[in-house]
Amino acid sequence: MTAFAESQPNAPIRGSSEHFDFEISQRPDFSMITVALHEGAQVFAEPAAMASMSPTVRLKAGFKGGLRKTLGRAFGGESMIVNTFTAERGPGEVVFAPGAAGDAAHYRLDGGSLLMQRGAFVCHGPGVEISGKWQGAKGFFGGEGLVLLKASGHGDLFFNSYGAILPVDIKDEFIVDTGYIVAFEDTLDYRVSVLPGLRSGGSLKTFFFGGEGLVCRFQGQGRLWVQTRHVQSFLSWVHPFRPASN
Repeated sequence: MTAFAESQPNAPIRGSSEHFDFEISQRPDFSMITVALHEGAQVFAEPAAMASMSPTVRLKAGFKGGLRKTLGRAFGGESMIVNTFTAERGPGEVVFAPGAAGDAAHYRLDGGSLLMQRGAFVCHGPGVEISGKWQGAKGFFGGEGLVLLKASGHGDLFFNSYGAILPVDIKDEFIVDTGYIVAFEDTLDYRVSVLPGLRSGGSLKTFFFGGEGLVCRFQGQGRLWVQTRHVQSFLSWVHPFRPASN
């Protein structure tokens, strides 16, 4: 049995760790992540994610995790540069605003891994590493490529979506369009396939008018996060309204 996990879409998400307190507000349309750093603590983020910060916080940009992980992030759709925010002169606050109009979520890593779609990473605390994971033919999430983002280690991770985020607790099998996948735990097995009606020998009517394509079939036990909007569907909807060139 698979079920959507209980959640309060509009309620702020609050929590704390040994390094900082945090709040995810303005959900689920234009989420912002506020991190209240303890003195001497750090948070690491994707460039351009920072909206504001306290004067007690120092920003330093650079590579993180060695060449292999740096290149992995680049192939996974993220910047090679990681911004490090350190509360040096007392406690400090940093506010992050994800690029996409949508939701944000928090996940606590305890030695396992979380796989994310391209562009989903926002920021993380100490003890977490972000790299790319080669997925071969399994990596065609939303037509974005063959590399997924992989977060591993022990610590706090924040990621975002296009649209609201719905957590799904999988206990057996679950099928979802690849364009709606945000992240999933590494305890889940998965394979990407074409819907039966689109396979060779299937209905041409379904192929041209069905509007569906690649799906991901998850099996096992673990949590999956899906988004309520599909980027490609939105682009297809807005395209007829673009001004025509002369």
